[in-house]
Amino acid sequence: MDEDLKKLEERSVYIIREAKAEFKDIAALWSTGKDSTACLHLCRKAFFGRIPFPVIHMDTGYKFPEIYKFRDRVAKEWGFNLVVAKNEEAIESGMSPTRDGREKCCNLLKTQVLKDTIEKLGLKAVLVSIRWDEHGIRAKERYFSPRDREFRWNFKNQPPEMWELFSKKFKEASHVRVHPILHWSELNVWRYVQQEGLPVNPLYFAKDGKRFRSLGCMPCTVPIPSKADTIDEIVKELRTTKISERSGRSQDKEKAYMMQKLRVLGYM
Repeated sequence: MDEDLKKLEERSVYIIREAKAEFKDIAALWSTGKDSTACLHLCRKAFFGRIPFPVIHMDTGYKFPEIYKFRDRVAKEWGFNLVVAKNEEAIESGMSPTRDGREKCCNLLKTQVLKDTIEKLGLKAVLVSIRWDEHGIRAKERYFSPRDREFRWNFKNQPPEMWELFSKKFKEASHVRVHPILHWSELNVWRYVQQEGLPVNPLYFAKDGKRFRSLGCMPCTVPIPSKADTIDEIVKELRTTKISERSGRSQDKEKAYMMQKLRVLGYM
């Protein structure tokens, strides 16, 4: 194993085990993207080949067909407890980013669904596969990040985390978001996927000169120009590209502080 990846893996496994030891009622969020799939693999390593808690996929009704197919295949192969969460009422009403605006759509189809699922399952913590380098607002996060009774995130008042000492007890928190791969980079994740032979959503591979670099809902996600149609080519591309990872995600561009506003309100 690559020594750098080994150190990243060891820290992530440690955080996952700490989270499970501290919080009895815990679950992992899974988008089927590279980051959350790598995180599930880390959970399997942490608990000797199994995932001893629910894995939640939030279905907005606007996911790519490849996402649903990949989700069901991997869930069956890895044998974990998959929980599909969705806002049936909003989906049936025809809620969409084009009709209702991306902020309202994200809030009802993602944030509210997450809130409802956390309350329904009685969760005290959720594992979320965000990384420091993915978006500026995510660089303000901590490994153990509390959400208040209204599920809001106070990014101006984060707990200190030094020398592998993590605050895990928060009296006023509704639940805690745990970020096991916060210290990884996009390139780290792809090198790890390559090393471990992890399953990859086919949307990441180039087709007709374009590929998806970040996976979201169909109306809000566009592919980037690329010829990388293998993991080796993706790794090679990332070493030189100047295109930002989330350049194809519309909610990052619509307003200057859209992502920060969404995360303060409970978005991932």
